[in-house]
Amino acid sequence: MTRISQTEADARHIKRSDYQSCAVAFIDCKKPGSHLKQNYSIIGPGVTSSKEQVINLPEAHGFNIGAAAMPPGITNNLHIHFTAEVFMVYDGEYTFRWGPNGENELVGRPGDIISVPTWIYRGFVNSGTGDGWIFTTLGGDNTGGVIFHPDIIQEAAGFGLYLSKDNVLIDTSKGDPVPSAEQCITPMAAEEVASLRAYSPEEMRQRVVSTKDRDFRPAFIDMGLPDCGAEIAPVIGHGITQNRDHTARISNPHGFSMEWLRVQPGQRVSPFILDEKMVVIPRESGVRAVMNDHGNVSVDVGAWETFSIPKGVLRGFQNTGAKTVELLLIVAGDHQKRPKFRGDVIEAAFAKGHALDAQGYVAAAHLIPSYGMVAE
Repeated sequence: MTRISQTEADARHIKRSDYQSCAVAFIDCKKPGSHLKQNYSIIGPGVTSSKEQVINLPEAHGFNIGAAAMPPGITNNLHIHFTAEVFMVYDGEYTFRWGPNGENELVGRPGDIISVPTWIYRGFVNSGTGDGWIFTTLGGDNTGGVIFHPDIIQEAAGFGLYLSKDNVLIDTSKGDPVPSAEQCITPMAAEEVASLRAYSPEEMRQRVVSTKDRDFRPAFIDMGLPDCGAEIAPVIGHGITQNRDHTARISNPHGFSMEWLRVQPGQRVSPFILDEKMVVIPRESGVRAVMNDHGNVSVDVGAWETFSIPKGVLRGFQNTGAKTVELLLIVAGDHQKRPKFRGDVIEAAFAKGHALDAQGYVAAAHLIPSYGMVAE
């Protein structure tokens, strides 16, 4: 088990006041209708092209987490990603577009999660009435940058903006020399754009987990213990749930898993260890993460804040407020994760009739032979 100090835990807690935006993160930053975008790199650099971008926690996690805030009517223009890109809408209404010319649309609202396939053009516009807020999760430590639509690259040149082959923004208005064509990313040819895979609205809808799609069920071996019974709704891949009836709607490899954890007032998740890095992003305040074997380190994670927990650290979660809280769990890797609960939790659960089978899922204790039982 890895122990964490209060100082170390606090350094991994990124409050909303710590988020620092960059208005010149991408090549379309001067395009009218896109000039008011604010880009945030919270964990890892993401796909920013700007040397001015502040990264709150540069440490490699196997994925990147960022955010975008845009006034109503402002657009993030069409571009391609090489690794997974997942949008988590926390506030406002956004219309997501995809296809060679952004001809397909779907609307995302608070609580909705949208995973856009790699190697297709995508963009989004704030179609609501307020500034809104979207978190993003990108696969891998090195995302490879982005490819902007040829029309955007051409228009940006009229504002003195170019993108180098190593994904660095060149701004001639700030004194950067005009680059040669060989120094810049080559725009995709029309036939290359036309050859990209098409996704129908019906296919893309299968890559959306809206609030009404979520399948919350009791998730852990401690479900029968006093003040326990927190629920999980899977979103992407194999997460930390120990409920064998759980199936994520989105199952293709992303490099991370994603689940909603719902904790009622006065409820808790018993202490467990993961072999992978975990990031939690609550939708509401009232989440307390308690760490180490004696619970001597704790962090109160507020709404929309980000907290990164190293692998090997014993952690539990508590709802300290008067309302139900939901928090997004993002864990590195595409494999099934195996939370390891403390021995006293396993023993107490067994006394209540619950045990873990050989696959790490909760089952009736009397049905599990002793040689087939998982002792975490």
